[in-house]
Amino acid sequence: MKFSRKMKMADLVEKDFHLLGLLSRFGIDQRFGDDSVEQICEAADVDPDTFLLLCEIYSSPDFRPDAEMLRSCSVRDILRYLNQSHDYYVNRSLADLAAALRQLTEPCTDTQKQVIQRFFSDYRTELERHFEMEEKTVIPYVRNLLQGNCNTSYTIDRFEDNHAQIHETLSDLKNLIMKSLPAVCDNRQRIAVLLSIYHLEQDLDHHTCIEDDVLVPMVRMLESRGSLPATAAASPKTGGQEPLSDREKEILVSVAMGLLNKEIADKHHISINTVITHRKNITRKIGIKTVAGLTAYAILNNLVDINAIEQ
Repeated sequence: MKFSRKMKMADLVEKDFHLLGLLSRFGIDQRFGDDSVEQICEAADVDPDTFLLLCEIYSSPDFRPDAEMLRSCSVRDILRYLNQSHDYYVNRSLADLAAALRQLTEPCTDTQKQVIQRFFSDYRTELERHFEMEEKTVIPYVRNLLQGNCNTSYTIDRFEDNHAQIHETLSDLKNLIMKSLPAVCDNRQRIAVLLSIYHLEQDLDHHTCIEDDVLVPMVRMLESRGSLPATAAASPKTGGQEPLSDREKEILVSVAMGLLNKEIADKHHISINTVITHRKNITRKIGIKTVAGLTAYAILNNLVDINAIEQ
């Protein structure tokens, strides 16, 4: 590990300024002078080993903690971090991005505005639903485990099974902004919005890593009565600029209209395997994977009318 308890907190931040966000979510005062990581953490009632573990995850994309590292950490502090992260995403990051998107799309047509705003609103709802599930189900379950209460049919495996896939939608939003919004949009504002999305995407990658590689295995240790003290990613490549063929446009329109693969195959008198191949080629070319993203792309590029989608 490149961070230690005895190093000055100022030196830790100097190594990676992104860790300032981590400090704020632990409620750590950022006027730390020459105090060490250990001193600052103890003053904020934060376990230093837990804090340092999260610093490693934020600073090293390939870092994964081993069982010994997890046993030295605090489950309660992981829950504290996740709770504060939810508040940051919903009340700051997403709110700021929504305002920036409204400003970016101001010169657009009403249809273009509606498509982008609806796409982002659906994504926000998806993310908030995921956080709500954590707040109302996962976190109370883990707290009960810490108190020795295991009388429940819930397990942390159910959390993994229902873990929201929140990354593909952000990737699609980036592609829509880069490839489908008109040139009339202010380019400086477009860049600012894209940078905000990239930052959010990276931060959510860290959040997911902490859930999957820290919280889940720690809770499994608790579930199996292991010796765990109770107190104790690059962006997906976008598609190329190769234009869609006429057949691919037809398939894309059918997807936007809500047809399933079999229905698309029957409509166009082709096999399901051919439909799947076309959809893979469409995604490869335009870099968009989700049905919602493909629908928005079709509308923004005048392949289908928004009123037809709503019927």
